[in-house]
Amino acid sequence: MNQTVNTVHNYTVIFELEQDGGYHAYCPVLKGCHSQGDSFEEALANITEAIELYLESLIEDGESIPEENLIIKPIRISL
Repeated sequence: MNQTVNTVHNYTVIFELEQDGGYHAYCPVLKGCHSQGDSFEEALANITEAIELYLESLIEDGESIPEENLIIKPIRISL
């Protein structure tokens, strides 16, 4: 299946506040696609760029672009 440059893909990104400040950001569907930033805005910009580069690499290698199939459900645990 050929991917076009103008195709829009939506992905869930998880941002984790780091103990020493800043944020770690990653996209669970795109294995190994991680980034970080000193502020939320910087982490958002950095992970956006990382996802774009990741997808471009897949296209260049002739691989298909993953579709997101996550189920996100908060679970409450009482102790």
